[in-house]
Amino acid sequence: MVVSGLSMRGADWEFRARVLNHRNGTESIEVVGGRPGDRTVRSFEPGRIFPVTAKKRTGAGQRRVVAGELSLADAPQLPLA
Repeated sequence: MVVSGLSMRGADWEFRARVLNHRNGTESIEVVGGRPGDRTVRSFEPGRIFPVTAKKRTGAGQRRVVAGELSLADAPQLPLA
């Protein structure tokens, strides 16, 4: 998966969990990964998570999120409920 707005050279992320806070209604997506050899757990807003659809990379080595592409929050590929 791709995390929009996060520029870490060579980082790879895997889905870990969908978290819903019942007290305040906020939702986040937990991912695990990072640079090669890292297993860092991070949380992001669902609108920042995009599927990997191609191996297009920018000069910095990060896959670019294309304008108009739907995030996993807008177009889930697996049921998150």
